[in-house]
Parts: sequence; structure tokens; C-alpha cells
Amino acid sequence: MSATHHFSQSYAEARTKFLAGARARHLDVQTHALPDWKGVDGEELAMDVVLGGVADATGLLAVTSATHGVEGYCGSGCQVGLLHDDGFWAAVTEARVAVLLVHAVNPYGFSHGRRVNEDNVDLNRNFRDFAEPIPANAAYAEIHPLLLPATWPPPADNEERIAAYIADRGQGAFQAAVTGGQYSFADGLFFGGARPTWSNLTLRALLRGHAAERDRLGWIDIHTGLGPRGHGEKIHAGRELAADVARTRAWWGTEVTSFYDGSSSSALLTGIITDAVPEECPGVEYTAIALEYGTLPLAEVLQALRADHWRHNHPEAPIQQRDALRRQTRAAFYVDADDWKERVYLQAREAALAAVRKLAPR
Repeated sequence: MSATHHFSQSYAEARTKFLAGARARHLDVQTHALPDWKGVDGEELAMDVVLGGVADATGLLAVTSATHGVEGYCGSGCQVGLLHDDGFWAAVTEARVAVLLVHAVNPYGFSHGRRVNEDNVDLNRNFRDFAEPIPANAAYAEIHPLLLPATWPPPADNEERIAAYIADRGQGAFQAAVTGGQYSFADGLFFGGARPTWSNLTLRALLRGHAAERDRLGWIDIHTGLGPRGHGEKIHAGRELAADVARTRAWWGTEVTSFYDGSSSSALLTGIITDAVPEECPGVEYTAIALEYGTLPLAEVLQALRADHWRHNHPEAPIQQRDALRRQTRAAFYVDADDWKERVYLQAREAALAAVRKLAPR
């Protein structure tokens, strides 16, 4: 079966394919329903989880999708592809490894076509200690009013002021200011939240239940929106320790990048989901990457995110405009083209197999 058949046109279709793939592989599904919210068409929203391979293995590979909701079109397609991949599961059995597939970490964003969750929270900025003082992002505070103008499309003077900021500070500084994460503007972009979200708490419980008693954990969190079209950048998603970065590169190759040293297309981030591992699974050696697939040029992706947040903040906008902006957001994070899907899946499969080989008992 071509990999393109594993990708979907909606969250509901993606969930149906994932559950069907689990049944075909004779794997039980653990469903965690999101309370109080429904999907864009009234469907149930849930984080669905399957455990395959050798259940009591010392090594576990976790593959997660839709941490950033709308990016789930890609991640789900890769997970469904793995479920139907006999060669992959043969390698898992031979290596005596367990595999945990977590489908739709952020089901609300996946269904409603948003990168953030039901509380406008970016989950990959939410895994921090909220008892500690809130990190300041003065650069974001400076440009927040420009990013979300009163009208859309933005007026010319608004775009001119953003262009002037980029000309003065540089494109990298602008990206860092916008995407690094902020905790002061609940209606803004890349908002990390004021408390742990439902997805945060649910994922932590999964780690305690499935990973805490293992010796080693490998984690591939699938993302889209940065880098060249169809290229899967492997971004180190562990701690800022030389030994951890070296181990990640030993697993997945010297092309692994890191936002700690500036080699990644991503800005420096805090509160990413893999930060939960040392807290919930103390003593477990973990090796993690964000597998980041390119879609459109960065400027177009950021513009689509601004449009999405404007749509969310203006429910009174005409339905035709809201629908158009939703389609714009999806196009920024999902390339609905066969060549992109085939390339994406092959890279995800290679990354998963590389992890399985490294997780085999020593």
C-alpha cells in the first residue's frame, strides 16, 4: 500500500485510520477522551494510545503526533503507516523493543485546524514548572500588538512596522521573539499557558505508566512547518548536556541539530514535552528528537499563524473569511501532495527503525 493512503483529510478520518490500523495489528487501544470539548463536526476528541512489540522490554520507543494540533495530519499519517508496516514490526520483534504510539496529543487543535489547544496554549511551551516565576519575553511583548492587528488582512502600516523590526533586528531575532514562547498574553502566539494543560497531565500519566520502569526511552515527536519542503530535520529534544546531544547524534546521525547551539531551524525553546521525562521517569535514559518537516517558507508559515490567531480572537468575522483562514493554516502545516507524503513517511520510518536498533537490549 502506498504511504499516501495513510494520510487523512480530517482529524475524524485520521482517528478512524489509526484505530483501524491498531485493530489490524491486534493491538489494544487506550483512549483518553478530552472532556467538555467536541471536534469541528461534533466528534469525540481523544488521545489514543497503543503499545506494541515486546510489552516488558527494557527499551521503549514512543512516537507522538499532533503536539501542535494541525501538524497531526503529518504525524498521524506516519503513525498509521507504521501500524501497517510489517517490516517495521518484524524489526521491533527482532530487537525485543516496545513501541508506544500516541495519536493526537492535542486532539482539539487537530480537529479545529489550530496549532494550539482548546485554551490557546502551545503544548510545546507548556511543560515547565509553573511554581517558578514566569519567564519574561520582552521581545514578544514589544511586537504583540503588531502580530495581531485589529483587522485582517493587516493594514499596510502594520506590515511596514514589522518589516522595519526585521530590518533593524534581523530575521533570526524576529523568529526568536515570536516563536520562543511567552506566558503573558493569553490571546497571543506561542502562549505557554498559566498551568499544566489536560494534554500535559495526560501525557505525564502515560509516561509514568509505560516508561518509568524501563531502562531506556527513545522518543520521536513529529512536527511540521520549519525547513525545506519535505525535509525531516532531526532536532535534539533532550537536555542541554553534551553527552545527551552526542547520544542523539549517535542514534540518528551527525545531521541532528540542536536549538541549544543554534544549528537548528528552531529558535531556543523552553517547556517542550520531552522535558517531562526526567520528572516522571527519573533514572530512565532518554534520547529524543523532534522530527520537523518543511512545508512552506517561514514567512508564510508565520503569517498563517497570525491569521489563525486573528480568526480565533474574532469570532464575529464572516464565515467565508474564517474558513479561508483555516485553510491557510492547514496549508502551512500540511502539504497535501503525494510526493511530500511519500517522502515524509520514508524518513519517519527510517528514524523509527534507527531508534529500534539502538533500543535493543545491550
